[in-house]
Amino acid sequence: MIEKYKKENANDVVCHLEYNSERKHLIIPEYGRHLQKLIEQATVIESDEERNKAARYIIQVMGSLNPHLRDVPDFQHKLWDQLFIMSDFRLAVDSPYPIPSREVLQLKPEVLQYPQNYPKYRYYGNNIKYMIDVANKWEEGEMKSALVKVIANHMKKSYLSWNKDTVKDDVIFEHLYELSEGKLNLLQSKEELLGTTDLLRTNKRMSNKITPSNQQKNQNNKNKSGKTPMHKNQNRKPQ
Repeated sequence: MIEKYKKENANDVVCHLEYNSERKHLIIPEYGRHLQKLIEQATVIESDEERNKAARYIIQVMGSLNPHLRDVPDFQHKLWDQLFIMSDFRLAVDSPYPIPSREVLQLKPEVLQYPQNYPKYRYYGNNIKYMIDVANKWEEGEMKSALVKVIANHMKKSYLSWNKDTVKDDVIFEHLYELSEGKLNLLQSKEELLGTTDLLRTNKRMSNKITPSNQQKNQNNKNKSGKTPMHKNQNRKPQ
């Protein structure tokens, strides 16, 4: 009987089953195990010509798995890099791009230095402090005075966003003096900032823009009637 038609023992077949836990780890699982096996077979080809031919064929298969990326710049470069990575850098073929190395791949990026600012008055935010630092560098004149007044009004608006009551201009001037390290002094000034009512109206207008329109309509209906709108079938008796 021909060897390939010989009946196999069921117990032998079960014993030779492969489980994923016993298989080699997939380096890039998105391409699947079949492509991984193709690459492993290509690495052991002795002929340079046949090995390069197999590598180009594998690149075409990898590209067909991602047809939406064919027009992306440097897509072929990415495929060749992934080919060498999946071969564990054992595939010796002629690449049209620089061959990556294991050392470069294992390099870790430098840790980003995030700004850790802990201001005393957090309700003003970091932008106000940045504006104050810029104002400190300006020369004395009308432009600087106008900028300082704008900063003070922004500080008052931010303060009222945190405290929905009221605040005196003297408090804002004291905070401005402290945050500017004594360089912006309005304590003895007769400048008057914007009124509390105007700033609260501005803050309310900005919060209404953030609120969804449907939620705002429901809120308005609730305020007008004093009750939550009822569904038309809400008072319907159960049958």
